[in-house]
Amino acid sequence: MRIAYFDILSGISGDMTLGACVSAGVPFDMLRDELRKLPLSGYSISQRLLDRSMISAVKIDVLPDDGVHEHHHRGFGDIAAIIDASSLSDTVKADARAMFLRLAEAEAHVHNTTVDKVHFHEVGAVDSIVDIVGVAICMDYLNVDRIHTSAVRTGSGGTVQTQHGTMPVPTPATIEILKDYPIELTDIPFELTTPTGATIVATLSDGVMDRSIPMHIEAIGYGAGGREIPGTANMLRLLVGRIADELEDEEQLLQFETNIDDMNPELFPHVIARLLETGAKDAWLTHIEMKKGRPAQMLSALAAKELRQDILNVLYSESTTAGVRIIPVSRHKITRSSESVETRFGKVLVKSIGAGEHLRRVPEYEECLRIAREHNLPLIQIYRQIEKDLSSL
Repeated sequence: MRIAYFDILSGISGDMTLGACVSAGVPFDMLRDELRKLPLSGYSISQRLLDRSMISAVKIDVLPDDGVHEHHHRGFGDIAAIIDASSLSDTVKADARAMFLRLAEAEAHVHNTTVDKVHFHEVGAVDSIVDIVGVAICMDYLNVDRIHTSAVRTGSGGTVQTQHGTMPVPTPATIEILKDYPIELTDIPFELTTPTGATIVATLSDGVMDRSIPMHIEAIGYGAGGREIPGTANMLRLLVGRIADELEDEEQLLQFETNIDDMNPELFPHVIARLLETGAKDAWLTHIEMKKGRPAQMLSALAAKELRQDILNVLYSESTTAGVRIIPVSRHKITRSSESVETRFGKVLVKSIGAGEHLRRVPEYEECLRIAREHNLPLIQIYRQIEKDLSSL
């Protein structure tokens, strides 16, 4: 599996990401030509090499032309229209729209409004549009199956000037975007990670990858940050390569957990059904003992990170919980499929799990139940006879 791994040792921003991609082999001329497909004018894009702690890194600059008035108050609809009006590929358009939507949702939450009423300020400027669309172009060019990162370093203790006034580092928008994503609040008092950088990570990344996973590195890139930080190499490192087979069927999910000791147990099956209907990949109960010996149930669900709010809505509306733990997890799956197999009862649908010497076939419950009813035989007997037939294949 081919992956891109961003080592966020000094934060991440749009221009740092573009610089790392160009340094790793994305042709700058191709990037510039693709960006010209956007119905945007009045800017120039260039590259230069900078030293960051004696390491050469690419700095991408997007600058307005002389005399051009910037539009800092574009809304999400305005930016989506610009993207849709371009002749970029559908993949690039989808990724760029998804990043801007993620950013709009965070801004709407922070300012207590709706996505359609959000007007971007810094991010509405041409340079930020170029950054986000440019990253989508670079990822499409690199043609990776997955994107992973290290924990995101944000800086802390400092302030930054925005259109809304002086804000703490990390800014409210940045921290909202990175909610549920591992971060490191370093003691560097600068804005290491910008809202644009946070959006790139939160939208495109498949999660933090275990550094111990073997990786065959094919390309390395360094994107320079704009500020010299004493004692810190202010740059973003990108590794492009292939990972070992153990992650081929691994997905990054969120596990939701809540302890409940005050709910009618008859309601739990309904809650689990609602979680599954909402899109949870699994949901279950675990009997636990709480403080002072009180018996309780731990209600758990496993879902894609995109369903975070939907799963929380079900848990808060359908149960008596007052709080939910959310834990990023990796789930590994081996190959599985369904096939019809000839048995003494005719063709039966079975699950094939694994491959080669690890292949095992398991009869489907509904099939066994149907046969048991048709032949008026115990269900357990049907299972045993079909399993015996399968073992001889």
